[in-house]
Amino acid sequence: MTEKVSKDMNIMDIVNQYPQSIEIFQKYGLGCIGCAAARFENLDAGARVHGFNADDMVKEINELIGAE
Repeated sequence: MTEKVSKDMNIMDIVNQYPQSIEIFQKYGLGCIGCAAARFENLDAGARVHGFNADDMVKEINELIGAE
């Protein structure tokens, strides 16, 4: 499977390109949509700040969006 989303991508870019990814952010308790940091923070940094594994989140988002 080729990833469409990577942990180096900006959080808001992910949400704007793949709105269904909000489901995964919410699952992990990340209210990234309203967070000012989401505009400049990548997924890896956001996950680390909140104590989550970015690789797990990327895998789940890519599965959800049907990355091939």
